[in-house]
Amino acid sequence: MIEVPLHQVAHSRAGDKGNRLNMSLIPYRPELYPILAEQVTAERVLALFRHRGATACVRHDLPLLHAFNFVVDEVLEGGVNGSLNLDGHGKTNSFRLLELTVTIPEALLERQA
Repeated sequence: MIEVPLHQVAHSRAGDKGNRLNMSLIPYRPELYPILAEQVTAERVLALFRHRGATACVRHDLPLLHAFNFVVDEVLEGGVNGSLNLDGHGKTNSFRLLELTVTIPEALLERQA
């Protein structure tokens, strides 16, 4: 087993609606889906964004796509039109998600490279 940042084994896209952040998480290999399902929980993602004021996170599992969708509430400091934040959009927040670390079998990492 090896600990790696998510960006080594998955990619993400993000968007925003008002003060709500919407992020996908898609592993590069379908074999990683159950591993990420176990480790990248809604609670863990909420903790990652709590410093930004996040109040809730819901994970939607998309097993036929081997993907996840996370919806994080109250995280964009009011959203694009209401925030004094330099980047009120949710777009860049997927990079923060991809810095989370996960533990995977080393063989899956080698096969991906």
